[in-house]
Amino acid sequence: MTGKEVHPMKFTKMQGAGNDFIVLDNRSGEIRENEYSALAVRLCRRRLSIGADGLMIVLPAQGIGDYAMRFYNSDGSLGGMCGNGARCIARYGYDRGLAGDIQRIETTAGIVVGQRIEEDLYCVRLNDPTAVETEIGIPWDGQILSVSYMELGDPGIPHAVLELPEWDMMPEDELRSLGAYIRSYAAFPKGANVTFRKRLGRDHVKAVTYERGVEDFTLACGTGAGATAAAMRLRGEIRDETLRLDFPGGELQVSLSVEEDAVCDIYLTGPTVVVAEGEYLGR
Repeated sequence: MTGKEVHPMKFTKMQGAGNDFIVLDNRSGEIRENEYSALAVRLCRRRLSIGADGLMIVLPAQGIGDYAMRFYNSDGSLGGMCGNGARCIARYGYDRGLAGDIQRIETTAGIVVGQRIEEDLYCVRLNDPTAVETEIGIPWDGQILSVSYMELGDPGIPHAVLELPEWDMMPEDELRSLGAYIRSYAAFPKGANVTFRKRLGRDHVKAVTYERGVEDFTLACGTGAGATAAAMRLRGEIRDETLRLDFPGGELQVSLSVEEDAVCDIYLTGPTVVVAEGEYLGR
């Protein structure tokens, strides 16, 4: 794209378990890279624009991938990878013939492998955890919260996970304040996405994530689901069974393996929905 922004701009709106995204196909190079961040802010504004948790830009592969994807949070910050976004982009790639049932997607966090299970059900392999701390004590309101921290990838997406059985009974503003506090806690130099969880059964939890970059709760977080399962496995709270996670936007499933006390092979499965296709006419 040269000079002023060209209108109209074709887009696809997708969501996975309520985590919603705008997808732009820029394989032609019409949009310049230095415009991506501002475009994410512009398009993701709710009520004033299309509205979404993030923007995904499809690009030609530079290496062994079928194609590449660049992910931006709604505040314009570059994201390494988004689990639900990756599942949605895998469907986008399959629907448009960019790849087959199994595809390799180049992201800034490395190659992501996506798989089509059914028409609207997709699975992606998340990056292995690094920088793992299974228990960090964080003071809050006269108590010490036991928080697990890890990054998915190296360097990767930072996640903090904690058991908080009463999270869904707390006033939303209080829970949001706690999420923002942990998100920027001094022990996390990159900040962190914060997932609160409560156990519903041996392999079943209810969860919600305060996402860095969105700076609020989202209806689901795919990498947060993966980090939650990894943290629970490392703390001995689950074994090797698939963990079901009920997020406000729907259910996600995570399976994983453990080798030499390290979690690996984290697979995230869940629904994908094509919400709309259209042309952005904003000026």
